[in-house]
Amino acid sequence: MARLKVFTDGASRGNPGESGIGIIIYDDTGKIIKKWNEYTGKTTNNQAEYSALLKSIQLIEELNQAMEIEFIEFNADSELMIKQLKKQYKVKDAGLKQLYNSAIMQLSSLKIPHAFKHVERSLNKEADKLANQGIDNKNSI
Repeated sequence: MARLKVFTDGASRGNPGESGIGIIIYDDTGKIIKKWNEYTGKTTNNQAEYSALLKSIQLIEELNQAMEIEFIEFNADSELMIKQLKKQYKVKDAGLKQLYNSAIMQLSSLKIPHAFKHVERSLNKEADKLANQGIDNKNSI
């Protein structure tokens, strides 16, 4: 049974502007089991943050077929997204509401206990680096 720590980040140059996502998934020993970056087109930074979360859920679905996952801790430096997911903030923006609803539905269908944690930017440097590489490369690794 694995406990995963997922770090996600979305970057946007211009807000809205060229955007990318970065994701790192660690197992409970701290070993990296998956890295991902991707160009996501022209979006806002908040849309990019949600896009990173949604992609991480997709990657976890794939990993769950190969390993038994008992818990997931999602970490992001977007205070807005984390507080919305914890239902501490309402989702007012129509574009974010759609992404939020999609994330809630996908997490529900995943049926794996999970938690959301806001982390300082300094603790999310690797995911941030990957998100910016996604913009630079305009393709996934």
